[in-house]
Amino acid sequence: MEEQDARVPGLEPFRVEQAPPVIYYVPDFISKEEEEYLLRQVFNAPKPKWTQLSGRKLQNWGFCPGQPWCLLPPQPHEDGPLYYPTVSTISLGSHTVLDFYEPRQPEDDSLVEQPRPPPQPITSLLVEPRSLLVLRGTAYTRLLHGIAAAHVDELTATSLPPNATACRSALPGARLVRDTRVSLTIRRVPRVLRAGLLLSK
Repeated sequence: MEEQDARVPGLEPFRVEQAPPVIYYVPDFISKEEEEYLLRQVFNAPKPKWTQLSGRKLQNWGFCPGQPWCLLPPQPHEDGPLYYPTVSTISLGSHTVLDFYEPRQPEDDSLVEQPRPPPQPITSLLVEPRSLLVLRGTAYTRLLHGIAAAHVDELTATSLPPNATACRSALPGARLVRDTRVSLTIRRVPRVLRAGLLLSK
């Protein structure tokens, strides 16, 4: 069994140093032409391929040799142990900011009837179009991640993300307007886990 935070030697030049282990960010992973081709494939997919969820749409291409893709939901969440230990995402169409959160603890759910403050991210990454983001180990299996609802991301000298040096648009004073973003999310579901789920139904 792989070590939980095992690194990928070929991706080490792209590791985000000041972020939870292990996160790789590869800018310009695909070309503009490849991005346009993939977007056409996504939006030309037959209607039955689409599932409408809260605030997003989803296509699931299962185990076929094509590209599985989905839009990340806005609320902090984890993808569960089925996809351990790696998930890879190619972003298309627009940038976004991906936030990472500590998981909730039992003591957070006290019986005191007071409004709970919204969770604050422990770190956030700027994810530009055509980039590849790879999460491994505890960065993926322990932390929650999500995308806050926003139309504009304003960057200052003190709010630059830890992957700023790899992002062309991550400049102090930048005002980045979000547009429609598509994420091609590639996960591996071990067959043994899938079989166990089917048997438990």
